[in-house]
Amino acid sequence: MSAEILKGAAVAAALNEHTAKVCSALREAGTVPTLAVVRVGERADDLSYERGAEKRCSAVGVELRRSSFPSDVTQAELAAAVGSLCEDSSVHGILLLRPLPAPLDEEAIRNLIPPEKDVDGITDGSMAGVFTGSGTGFLPCTAQAAMEILDYYKIPCAGRSAAVIGRSLVVGRPAAMLLLQRDATVTVCHSKTACLPETSRAADIVIAACGRTDSLGAEYFRAGQTVIDVGIGWSEEKQKLCGDVKTDEAAEIVSAITPVPGGVGAVTTAVLARHVAQAAANGRA
Repeated sequence: MSAEILKGAAVAAALNEHTAKVCSALREAGTVPTLAVVRVGERADDLSYERGAEKRCSAVGVELRRSSFPSDVTQAELAAAVGSLCEDSSVHGILLLRPLPAPLDEEAIRNLIPPEKDVDGITDGSMAGVFTGSGTGFLPCTAQAAMEILDYYKIPCAGRSAAVIGRSLVVGRPAAMLLLQRDATVTVCHSKTACLPETSRAADIVIAACGRTDSLGAEYFRAGQTVIDVGIGWSEEKQKLCGDVKTDEAAEIVSAITPVPGGVGAVTTAVLARHVAQAAANGRA
């Protein structure tokens, strides 16, 4: 591989060092930064993310509380539980693991969370903050993690072209807005984009967030690009976790690329922990 590998561990370590100092100061002042994780059912990916969040939070001084429910929990029961967490002054951040199983109304549940406790940036209020640049609420963790990697490795955005492949509210659209705020010229691509490989090749920075494992091969890339691969999924062919990008092909072409695993995902939980610490600090202000 000829590309520089933008590993997430170093980025996460730098974020964690700062978060640990903030949490230590808060604890000395009598405030224990606390994250409540709300999980419905026993999805393997939810459990994995919950374990990762707990490990990260414990390492920096954030307390994690689990609120788990059976998959047949009613809308009223779940709403009451989330509402109680919203009112609990000892809880500074709420993480709702999604998607929620049918027939639960996910939109109604997530929008119960006030922006000041929405540490994953999933509510309409937080999203409005992303799109207006008002600073309301917190940024979506995965989109911010991608930006933290660019910052850590000193990859400039201003004046450069960027292609975001994927338009989800979880990653694609927030990432596009964050790049735009950094004065990049952004193209948001999706499944209906004509000439997608050509559009991707034309960009200086590519954020791959289409959610299709191993779908972006050599024809999507050119020399000199920086590629941030947000995707993660199991490849039956390779029998391992892979991103949206065919890393073995892209890394022979581009200048820099994040690995999967060990890239954006490693930074996402560090961003989450930092958001909880910030929420706790804001509550004392």
